Formats: sequence, C-alpha cells, structure tokens
Amino acid sequence: MTTMLLRTSASVAVMAFAIGSAAAADVKLPSEISWTAYGTTSSGYAQSVGLGKMLKEKYNADLRIIPGKNDVSRMVPLKASQTPICACGIAAYFAQEGVLMFAAKDWGPMPLYNLFSNVGRNGQQAMTAADANIKTAADLKGKRVTWVKGADALNQNMTAMLAFGGLTWKDVQKVEVPGWGQSIQAVINGQADSAWGSTISSAYAQLAASPRGLYFPPLPHNDKAGWERAKAIAPWWSPSKVTAMVKGAKNEVPHEGSNYPYPIFVAMNNASDDLAYGLTKAVMENYESFKENGPGMDGYQLANQNLAYVFPYHPAAVKYYKEKGVWTAEDDKHNAMLIKRQGVLAAAWKQMQGKGVAEDQFAAEWLKVRAAALKKAGMPVIFE
Repeated sequence: MTTMLLRTSASVAVMAFAIGSAAAADVKLPSEISWTAYGTTSSGYAQSVGLGKMLKEKYNADLRIIPGKNDVSRMVPLKASQTPICACGIAAYFAQEGVLMFAAKDWGPMPLYNLFSNVGRNGQQAMTAADANIKTAADLKGKRVTWVKGADALNQNMTAMLAFGGLTWKDVQKVEVPGWGQSIQAVINGQADSAWGSTISSAYAQLAASPRGLYFPPLPHNDKAGWERAKAIAPWWSPSKVTAMVKGAKNEVPHEGSNYPYPIFVAMNNASDDLAYGLTKAVMENYESFKENGPGMDGYQLANQNLAYVFPYHPAAVKYYKEKGVWTAEDDKHNAMLIKRQGVLAAAWKQMQGKGVAEDQFAAEWLKVRAAALKKAGMPVIFE
C-alpha cells in the first residue's frame, strides 16, 4: 500500500513538473527584457520589481526597469527604440493620440498596443494632507495643489479632480514641482496640500505617519454632475469602490473613489510576437507566484482585463486571449476600430509634416488638422 502511494505521488509530481515545463516552453522570452516605468517610489515601479522577480524565477529572464520622473521621459526610450514596452499611466493614451505634451514636432501620435493592465482594488485620485481639512473635492478651493512639470497625465487628472468639485486651477494655489516624487514630498514638507496618485503608493507612508496625516477626499458615486464634469476632462475615469489603500490613511474602506488601469503595459508596434505573447502569457498565468511580490498586484489577473479599452491590443496578445476563450467578436470589432483610428492619426500627422508651421504655432495647427481628420472619419476628437 505504502509503495503504491509513493509511486502514485511521484507520478503526480512528474506530471505536474511536465505540465509546468510545457507551459514555460510555450513562452519564448528573451534573456533580457526592459520597460519604462514611473519613479522608484511609485507603486508601478514596485509592481515591476515584483513581476521581474517572477520572470527571473520562472523563465530566467532578467528585467531592467527604466524609471522616468515624468510622462515624456517615460516615452523617450520607446521612441528611441531603447525598449519597446512601457509600464505606463494614462499618459500613454495622450501619446497614442498625439495630444498635450505629445502635440509637438518631435512627437506626434505613437502606434501603441496594449498587452495587459493592472485593474486592481486601489484608486487613482488626489491625496491630501489630513490637517488641510479637505473633506471633499470642493474643499480644494484656496488650497495648495501640485502641478508636475512635463506630466500632463497627472495634471489632467488633477484638473478633473478640481472639476469634480466645480473648481479650476484659478480657484487653487498652483505649486509647480519637477517630478511626481517631488509632488508627494511637497505635501509632506508642508509646501503643498494635495497631489495626484494611486491610493496604494508607498510614497504616502511617510505622510500617513507624519503629524500632517493622509486623507483621500471621496468622489461620491451618486454625484452625477460631479462625475459628468470630471469625465468631460478625463473620460478614462470610472467610479470604483476602493478597498486597497496605504496603511495609515484616515479613510474608511470601502471608499467611493475613481480608478483606471495602472500600470497599463503598452508596446510599440515593433515589439516582437514572441515578446508580446510570451510576456502576456507569463504575467496572466503566474499570478499565484507573484501576487505577494508588490503592492496592489491583484489587478494582474485574466478576469480583470478590459479587452475593449482605449488602446488596440497587440496581435500576439490577442492570440493569447483567444486561446483562453475570453476574446469576443465585440472585442475584435472594437480593436479594429482603434487600429483604424491610429491609421487616421498617422495620415493626419503625415499631412501636418508638409505644412512647415512655425514652432510656436505647431501644436495649435496640429490639433486642428487632427480634429478635421477624425471628424471626417466619423471618430470622436476628445481633445480639441
């Protein structure tokens, strides 16, 4: 009896090893992978470190994380072909659309593909120093609010936060800082009262433990007018019941806030099929092995993926989602529309190159050309 049990157990172990080896064999990753991410104190960077640990243990692939202090610096390595992937925030959407800081001669619309995203239990919203007594978005009036140079994603989101409370930047004291990390430090040091970020960022721990304290003003889901004002500026926002929050925040959970995928793993259209398919499969199928490797990792699950978001998916990533039986005909239709949109933007950009517009007038003229092309194609302009 004992011998039979030992043989059976050994057989099961061998089978499990064989299945695991077969799964690993399906993933063809290069020995070295790199992607850009937010700074070293961000939750996105911490999550990248956690994913890198899994990639090393499971596939013997070394990850190099390239931190950037603002949205432009995170996209430069992609444009320069130093890496094809970015663990980005919503600024990647601005890059795809060729707007805001990407509406410049040296930029323009970038052809980006989604691979996968983290859609977790955290929130994306303004944080405040608790001693500033900012209980609602409207209470930001007259307060010191950070503006991060070169970080249109952060600033656009903060603009939407102000709009939720019926405010604009004219209603607050703008505190300009050079990077996201400095925006948090400004609040900690008493130079500002509010900054933008994820509710699980480790950078908030110092503020939460300080005499100032940490508080996230709620975004009540029944405030339809507030949500309408905010989404007119940030259409990627979604009402979310936030249950993941940095320890020490003076909030009850669940908390009525806002969320959107972060990080969003996007790749340039020159990303190889092996990399796009292999990385997507590696992350989607190894959740149990990396879920404790960083803050807010629960969003890297197949069931959490939004396959009809604002970016088209890489064909090799689509192959994986089809294999898993989660890619629908509607997803396919939506994806085709987004790829067509990128084509319209690329054609408009080519048209713009022949205009010879002066530097100081370039962005304004490009937005006109862009809007005309999208309207002609029957597509929403969004940014005008």
